[in-house]
Amino acid sequence: MKEVLVVILCYLIGSIPFSYISAQVLAHTDVRSRGSGNVGATNAYRTSGVWAGLLALIGDLLKGAVAAWLGLAMGGPVLVIICSLAAVIGHCYPLFLRFRGGKAVATAGGVVLLLMPKVGLTLLLMFIAVVVLTRYVSLGSVIVAILLPFVTYLFHYPWQYTLLSTLMMIIVVYRHRENISRLKGGSEARIGDKG
Repeated sequence: MKEVLVVILCYLIGSIPFSYISAQVLAHTDVRSRGSGNVGATNAYRTSGVWAGLLALIGDLLKGAVAAWLGLAMGGPVLVIICSLAAVIGHCYPLFLRFRGGKAVATAGGVVLLLMPKVGLTLLLMFIAVVVLTRYVSLGSVIVAILLPFVTYLFHYPWQYTLLSTLMMIIVVYRHRENISRLKGGSEARIGDKG
């Protein structure tokens, strides 16, 4: 019963829409109706400014890290996987915004940075390189998501973490399916474009 309550708590933590909150408080903007319409840090930055985007990013990272920490503190590797996924799914399908959420990159990133800091820092450098070279946040997100399970395996983390990495990769890539279509069509917005 305790484990079930922890998983529900992690989903609710994941459901906290930091980009929506930061954009509303700092710019009186509803990110759901501006820019890409995505409830995520990139759209908060694009539509509401640097501070809104930065606060959303920090909040989303913390959601993943807190969920992973709760899984570690309350149980073993299986609970870590379930708690982490609950937060990621909560971000994508938040109870507080009628299940219309973001794409889980930062929330998954918080999980990775807490559980596998070497993997997290390696992929962060790759993400920055892709974004600097292309100015496509979505491309950087998809590339690092795809690389995540492979880098986890290469750093010899437990197989449970490789499984978690694979499941998070599937969620992130699936949530980016429209971005992938726009990248193919040349219509994807670049970083620095305004909402």
